[in-house]
Amino acid sequence: MAGGGFATSGGGEFEAKITPIVIISCIMAATGGLMFGYDVGVSGGVTSMHPFLKKFFPAVYRKTVLEAGLDSNYCKYDNQGLQLFTSSLYLAALTSTFFASYTTRTMGRRLTMLIAGFFFIAGVAFNAAAQNLAMLIVGRILLGCGVGFANQAVPVFLSEIAPSRIRGALNILFQLNVTIGILFANLVNYGTNKISGGWGWRLSLGLAGIPALLLTVGAIVVVDTPNSLIERGRLEEGKAVLKKIRGTDNIEPEFLELCEASRVAKEVKHPFRNLLKRKNRPQLIISIALQIFQQFTGINAIMFYAPVLFNTVGFKNDASLYSAVITGAVNVLSTIVSIYFVDKLGRRMLLLEAGVQMFLSQIVIAIILGIKVTDHSDDLSKGYAIFVVILVCTFVSAFAWSWGPLGWLIPSETFPLETRSAGQSVTVCVNMLFTFVIAQAFLSMLCHFKFGIFLFFSGWVLIMSIFVLFLVPETKNIPIEEMTERVWKQHWFWKRFMEDDNEKVSNADYPKIKNNPNSQL
Repeated sequence: MAGGGFATSGGGEFEAKITPIVIISCIMAATGGLMFGYDVGVSGGVTSMHPFLKKFFPAVYRKTVLEAGLDSNYCKYDNQGLQLFTSSLYLAALTSTFFASYTTRTMGRRLTMLIAGFFFIAGVAFNAAAQNLAMLIVGRILLGCGVGFANQAVPVFLSEIAPSRIRGALNILFQLNVTIGILFANLVNYGTNKISGGWGWRLSLGLAGIPALLLTVGAIVVVDTPNSLIERGRLEEGKAVLKKIRGTDNIEPEFLELCEASRVAKEVKHPFRNLLKRKNRPQLIISIALQIFQQFTGINAIMFYAPVLFNTVGFKNDASLYSAVITGAVNVLSTIVSIYFVDKLGRRMLLLEAGVQMFLSQIVIAIILGIKVTDHSDDLSKGYAIFVVILVCTFVSAFAWSWGPLGWLIPSETFPLETRSAGQSVTVCVNMLFTFVIAQAFLSMLCHFKFGIFLFFSGWVLIMSIFVLFLVPETKNIPIEEMTERVWKQHWFWKRFMEDDNEKVSNADYPKIKNNPNSQL
């Protein structure tokens, strides 16, 4: 059977209760998103603080403070070193995810999250104590390693431990924590910017230790997933954990299916090479496309550099940080909307609706900035400024209930067990690669494209919406090991990739397997 999964009799769900241990485990695991979000949000705030710029980026400080008005409004922050401070984290995450793939597969999801926590703590220590740019970059690289390990393990952990009927909602806890982390960072930046003495940025960077500690403690107390335990040959322990997290003794059908998936997975000696097989191309193509498209919505450009962006279009320093707090709050609330609707409306509906909303809001922002903000002067009145913030919030809200969480959810629930760690590794790698590209290029793009930067991103939103309409299947409420039979083999386009599938177990054989457990172990 393709992917090591096959339909249960009647294609129904396995019996599962929503147990406290599932909720607690998912909340603790999702704190990895809190750390990731704080890292995203804090960098934009500190890079708009004058004491931070004066110490580490004096060239930018001169352009924004000492020589204000001499450079283009859109080019004040165009500095490769400043962009490297933000983007180095994602380059490190890109590299570390390959090591994280190995630890996730061979040592378990839980241990991989613990390693991420240690990296985060070390990175925070370097950043908060930084005396020069080298220390600052080393700290960001360590944080990036933490992001690589956390983003590899957490979405897989959440997808595997959750009952299928609420898998989407629990998985989005990761993205919710990302948005809470961004909001927390924006609030901290707003407060620390008012500290006299010029050391507020150290507090901003140092408070990242709170989510880092939460993730580390969480990784110590949570249980590993039954999938991971069975995959590593610990069958009885996996069965006990499955019974514990499902809240029922009737776990035999799900246990047998996990065992079969594990058996097929062990026959795959080269999971990365196996990803390239014809039967795995639909999942791989969609996962890669979702990560590229997620970054080309322009969301991380806004979240990394929200205070810088608002400064560029005419807001003063405190006002820009305050506006970033507003967008961060909208981000959190809209992600909660996604948690409620993702398993009701489905993945496709949220992605398509958000595409329309993001496209229109970016077009209007580009028109307003094109008319009101020029290179050396801005005519952005208070009314227009508020309208721009509203439009940015409209864009952020659409992203937060669609491409933000679903960009991680869909890949984590569609790969079969034998390629799941490798597939998640590629997903994280591609995401980090294009996050790095956008982070490193955005301020330069803003300088050259000016208001056209929003037209650039809106064009991509149109392309990705067409991609979703025709090529992204619906995966809501489908057990994770049954995706091949009930999704890929039923899709109008992707089913052609399943035709040469040399099934290990046919549908006709399922009753025999079900009645003869020894045939799977």
